[in-house]
Amino acid sequence: MAEIKAEGLTYVYSAGTPFEKTAIEDVSLTIGQGELVAVIGHTGSGKSTFIQHLNALLTPSAGRVLLDGEDINRDKYSRRDVKRRVGLVFQYPEYQLFEETVYRDIAFGPRNMKLPEGEIDERVREAARFVGVDEGLFEHSPLELSGGQKRRIAIAGVIAMRPEVLILDEPTAGLDPAGCAQLQENICRYREETGSTVLLVSHNMDDVARLAGRVVVFDHGRVVMDGSPAEVFSHAGRLLEIGLNVPRASELALALRKKGVPVPEDVFTHERLLASLLALREGRPC
Repeated sequence: MAEIKAEGLTYVYSAGTPFEKTAIEDVSLTIGQGELVAVIGHTGSGKSTFIQHLNALLTPSAGRVLLDGEDINRDKYSRRDVKRRVGLVFQYPEYQLFEETVYRDIAFGPRNMKLPEGEIDERVREAARFVGVDEGLFEHSPLELSGGQKRRIAIAGVIAMRPEVLILDEPTAGLDPAGCAQLQENICRYREETGSTVLLVSHNMDDVARLAGRVVVFDHGRVVMDGSPAEVFSHAGRLLEIGLNVPRASELALALRKKGVPVPEDVFTHERLLASLLALREGRPC
């Protein structure tokens, strides 16, 4: 498993032209092996540009990205290798499906790795199990399936390469609540069983509060907060100021504090909010 680190990462789009724009500036952070980190920020905050540097899709204008201490952009072989070790699932990945069958789509990455057919088959079935794709669908065209099934197949295609770091950009966008819950459960199970590092980009703060062990907040190309969900969501007012939503429990707690109810700052789940209100009613410490 891998530790991935950004050091002074800066990226400028259209450098030297009238359209020059700095997307991220001097971003430094370390993501440890096995962490589940949520990356949040308003549209245009730099979070998507940041994650595209982590598997060498973009080359920094300044700074570097290290994977287990090695610069991923040091040469073409490093850039090729990192794409196998750091898997990136784009938003709406179902639009990237193109093979004739579900099986062939999931197998595409491992086959490009020149693996033996037996190992390819093992990886396809393992990845399908992780994301909840029934093997009975293997010979179906992925284009005939539902949006949720397509999403799982696209994610399985990345998981089949057994990345040490899995990055998911808005994986539940557009899915119904049941589909969201199932996909989140699958992602958590994958991390638990493999020990992989997972980065989750999301606008759904309730999902972030429930799933993540750490939250990194981007604003105007810089990291402005980095901590546990309790630490980050205790600054609900600041998050709202920079254009982010907060978990519904944090929003309710903030409204109660404004009315003089001494709800603790670290409330960010409904369970914690209910426990705090019961403690206040009974005169116990929250």
